[in-house]
Amino acid sequence: MALARSIEKFETLLWNTGIARRAVFTIVLVAAISACATLPNVDALLDRPASSVRFQTAAGPLSEKKSAALLAALKRKAGDTDILDKHVAVENALVETPLVLGNRVRLLHDGPQTYDAMFSAIASARDHIHLETYIFDEDEIGHQFADALIAKRGQGVQVSVIYDSVGAIKTSRAFFDRLSAVGVEMLEFNPVNPLTARAGWQVNNRDHRKLLVVDGRTAFVGGINISGVYSRGSWPRGGSGGSHANVPWRDMHMQIDGPVVADYQKLFVETWEKQKGPRLAPRTLFPALKDEGREIVRAVGSTPDDPYSQMYLTLLSAIRSAERAIHLTNAYFVPDPNLLEVLRAASARGVDVKLILPSRSDSAVVLHAGRSHYSDLLAAGVKLYERRDALLHAKAAVIDGVWSTVGSTNLDWRSFLLNDELNAVVLGLEFGQQMEAVFARDLAASDPIERETWERRPLSERAKEWGARLLERLL
Repeated sequence: MALARSIEKFETLLWNTGIARRAVFTIVLVAAISACATLPNVDALLDRPASSVRFQTAAGPLSEKKSAALLAALKRKAGDTDILDKHVAVENALVETPLVLGNRVRLLHDGPQTYDAMFSAIASARDHIHLETYIFDEDEIGHQFADALIAKRGQGVQVSVIYDSVGAIKTSRAFFDRLSAVGVEMLEFNPVNPLTARAGWQVNNRDHRKLLVVDGRTAFVGGINISGVYSRGSWPRGGSGGSHANVPWRDMHMQIDGPVVADYQKLFVETWEKQKGPRLAPRTLFPALKDEGREIVRAVGSTPDDPYSQMYLTLLSAIRSAERAIHLTNAYFVPDPNLLEVLRAASARGVDVKLILPSRSDSAVVLHAGRSHYSDLLAAGVKLYERRDALLHAKAAVIDGVWSTVGSTNLDWRSFLLNDELNAVVLGLEFGQQMEAVFARDLAASDPIERETWERRPLSERAKEWGARLLERLL
């Protein structure tokens, strides 16, 4: 989430607790200093020798021969695109988690569909529920989740929840205490108050992940927080306009069943242990998993402790390898020089590069910082669109129709350097076609940014962009 929103929440908390106004500026200053992390040498990493591609199954790794045969079959189905050779081999050398076969993936198109699927999975839990979220609002949706988790705890299911301190800063302590009182294990990620931190305190490190794992067999991952703002779905019904809470929030999520769920479980446990949460109760965290479908999925998690953001390099690698189409949908677009360069280069070699971005945002600073790059991208032939009649919050991509991702990672410095993020990468034409259909529907609900018209925008808008551009590394 953008720093501007985080600062607003910090200020609310500080005033509510009677801390002097100057403390706000102290925190902002510390946040600004800590944001001076640098991105890696992308060329050196992406140009290093690629490793041979190995696929994982529920029974273990495939042999090199079988992996090569599978990759060849994927290429034939996809129209012999080299992205599967070039990108997958490079990604294998960059990302710690494997490409896992045998998964069933369901694309969830909006908040109501996602919440219905989550509540159904929670109701079916028999052993444990692991929930990790940035925002856990104390509203109708938040209470529905709390009630569902409390009910399962009453049935003997172990429930463990990680919530971000800044993301949930407006949620009362009493709300979380109600959960703790019945035995739900609650872990506050990197507390705002350093005196309550269990692990090393870093003011600007936020857990931006959205993950639900049920019984170690089903995982949900994407961009949807626990908040009533998603309750209206992603598509307008009647008029638009009004406050952000009164327009649809356009977002998406995924439900995954199959062997790759073990990798999402590992990522949850790693975060729990790194934040020094209480010892997880002895449960069957890693049950024997079987094939549930035909999708090839990689779980990609990133943290500021890593040498580089694995999702950042994975995305850049995919864009560099694209031959036909790069279709990106993203909520917070504050690109760094590397991302700008690979997008321009792709357009120059004839790839159809389209970005769907917000026309409105819960952070005006982020919106204008992103727009400050429009002229450069339009001049390079990149096609830009802004989603109308909704507040765009999705973070998704489909490249050459065969490489897709949905998750929590925004196209901004904060996601690439400062946040814990989590995505799913799916290889294959069938799921890629679903993603392309969703992209086409969003495209139809978006307005194109024409270069000639854009260059005639008012001076007042240019001034906002200039000011926001100065802050883009902090957003």
